[in-house]
Amino acid sequence: MFKSPLARLVGTPIIAAALLLSAGCASLSPVKPEDAVQQRADAYWRARTAGQVEKAYELLSPSYRKLRTLEQYRGQFGSGAAITGASVVKVACEAERCTARMRLDAKPALLGVGLGSIATHLDEIWLLEDGQWWRHQDL
Repeated sequence: MFKSPLARLVGTPIIAAALLLSAGCASLSPVKPEDAVQQRADAYWRARTAGQVEKAYELLSPSYRKLRTLEQYRGQFGSGAAITGASVVKVACEAERCTARMRLDAKPALLGVGLGSIATHLDEIWLLEDGQWWRHQDL
């Protein structure tokens, strides 16, 4: 490709740098909203099922967290059923709003009855605020 030793010496690092730069640009491509929401919804429900309320609270919208404390959020959960698993079924997005369809596996707390786990589905809203996707929580 390069005829003179000097051209080879100068040209090879330039080509290598150009290849690295183009590979770096490919990895900087914007994440699709559906993919970002899926990752954050997974993180939210992993935290919830693990009992890590603080981590789940951090994924709620900043506007919600301005109005409700962590303790107020924690108080919303009773002992009716324990969530044992969660997975994202699908995510559908509009401009600044996505709906994540979740499958939740829960173990109902009924005294004297051993039902095992049951599956249900939940549609949850994720909103784009300050460049990040946040789970919408009703007040």
